Amino acid sequence: MVREIVTYPAEILKKPTEKVDVVDREIRSLIRDMFDTMYQAEGVGLAANQIGVPLRIMVIDTTPKEEAPDLKLVLINPELVSSEGKIKYKEGCLSFPGLTVEVERAMKVKVRGLSEEGEEVELELEGFPAIVFQHELDHLDGITFIDRLKGWRRRIALEKYKKLLKEGERVP
Repeated sequence: MVREIVTYPAEILKKPTEKVDVVDREIRSLIRDMFDTMYQAEGVGLAANQIGVPLRIMVIDTTPKEEAPDLKLVLINPELVSSEGKIKYKEGCLSFPGLTVEVERAMKVKVRGLSEEGEEVELELEGFPAIVFQHELDHLDGITFIDRLKGWRRRIALEKYKKLLKEGERVP
């Protein structure tokens, strides 16, 4: 089922999410809804709080990006174990429709979490998949990509987003 995507400045996007205690049928149903919602919006990643659910769950599917390796991933209670290198990338966000900003992230990350079956997984991600993971992990921690910007870059991005909303790009 496709759910409505929460847009900035909704409060749920500013608060850290809660750990999932049990991976059950309800959680797996939520994950299916997250994928449906992400695909409908033509995104490559989605955090549960972006559809109004304050749980530590993310879904990623980089398959639509030709320049990225194919990766379809569910992570419950994800953690960043380690990171290395730096990369700048012009990111978009389903919670900021129409806005893109350049953000610096780690080039390579080692991550850990639970799979959709509740099994512990640990993987290394590099390049675009690493960027998407970090973007979604930020969401789960109550951080948006705008929060990664400082000073005038942040002001300009927020002004551009407000202008997009006024022009009717997609009003929250």
